[in-house]
Amino acid sequence: MSGKNREKFLFVCQSCGHQSPKWLGRCPNCDGWNSFAEERVAPAAPAGRPGAPAAAPCQLRSLTAARETRFPCRIGELDRVLGGGFVPGSLTLIGGDPGIGKSTLLLQCMDTLAEKAKVLYVTAEESVQQVKLRADRLGADAEQLYLLAETSMARIVDTARDWQPSFLVVDSIQTVYSHELQSAPGTVSQVRECCGKLMQLAKGEGITTCIAGHVTKDGAIAGPRLLEHMVDTVLYFEGDPSYPYRILRAVKNRFGSTNEIGVFEMAGSGLREVANPSEIFLQERPEGAPGSIVIPSLEGSRPILVELQALVSGASFGTPQRSTIGIDHKRVSLLIAVLEKRVGLPLMGQDIFFNVAGGVRLDEPAADLGVVAALASSHINRPAPPRTLFFGEVGLTGEVRAVARPDIRLNEAERLGFRHCYLPAGNLKNLPEASRSLQLTGVGSIAEVLEELFLS
Repeated sequence: MSGKNREKFLFVCQSCGHQSPKWLGRCPNCDGWNSFAEERVAPAAPAGRPGAPAAAPCQLRSLTAARETRFPCRIGELDRVLGGGFVPGSLTLIGGDPGIGKSTLLLQCMDTLAEKAKVLYVTAEESVQQVKLRADRLGADAEQLYLLAETSMARIVDTARDWQPSFLVVDSIQTVYSHELQSAPGTVSQVRECCGKLMQLAKGEGITTCIAGHVTKDGAIAGPRLLEHMVDTVLYFEGDPSYPYRILRAVKNRFGSTNEIGVFEMAGSGLREVANPSEIFLQERPEGAPGSIVIPSLEGSRPILVELQALVSGASFGTPQRSTIGIDHKRVSLLIAVLEKRVGLPLMGQDIFFNVAGGVRLDEPAADLGVVAALASSHINRPAPPRTLFFGEVGLTGEVRAVARPDIRLNEAERLGFRHCYLPAGNLKNLPEASRSLQLTGVGSIAEVLEELFLS
């Protein structure tokens, strides 16, 4: 065989898609070990005909925007994250850990949509009998919901074009394959090729498509990063297996906000919406316990009251332990250093364990003041006043900085019966003057809060 026609092979990292002409034990791009697999290089597509006319540009102001229509699935938490429902012809990717509830959510959603439209559910990991068992448990029995056990992308596309369903589900993208590639299902090239074909199907035929995706050990959706760029919406299903609660979070949404979350509870009959997550997360909070602090966290436009728990005790060994759950441990370590330097609390030689109760994960700086209060409360062994909450960002000099949307945080606290709140003085100045049953105390530094509550 001549060198010109000889097939070419490359080694591709299955975690990030990095290519190498030879096998490497460690990926230089993502530092993954033993992640390279050999894949055949697809021949380049023929170039366009020389001299072919290019598409003519059009004036932006002369275009008329089509009115956006949506299909709500009547699962309020999912519709909230999507921005009101599915957009016709869109491609949505749902990722999450194994067993987190991706297939359950998709089946429940498609069952409601199948009451008014034809739905084709392609199960590539399970048999139709297994899906039927899950459907019986969930009570899914819509007349226009059809199942197809298939892993060949060509046959999936042909069936969808023949049947013309309004909605198509592929569960999951890592288990289907294209005959045009010789690599195994789940490899970077297969995932990219199959997603590209589904995107062409969704846009060309106007079929609203949802695909489920596995995640890696780091929590990212398996396959090339290009996969997230190809789809219209990327949803992550999060949750601690030790807790029944699940959080659906949008990290990309071309048709809506990426700041909204949906909260679900996993039950025997499927996923149930949690319309009031604050009451759920606080219902088992002990009253008068040192180290227990409540903060109003903001997820998109939704305020959620969560409990922070800190345990500070003398170190048994030379090196003190640091353990955090539900919050960045580097952020907690930074706040420990601020307390040590600016307030004089001797925490560096203490074992410190920190937890966000209920399996919630916090990533906003407004939790800083609550973290500081919880650490000080546990160290001094003195509880915070009852029905009191805290929020505010803490700087390296110990100052308390203003945060976004204090009004809706306070409204949620009032609704749940809290009586006192410590918040940044900058937020207190900008709040509209209104009669509140909630007593507000504006603070400029963490020393003010700790002096009044724990050091007086």
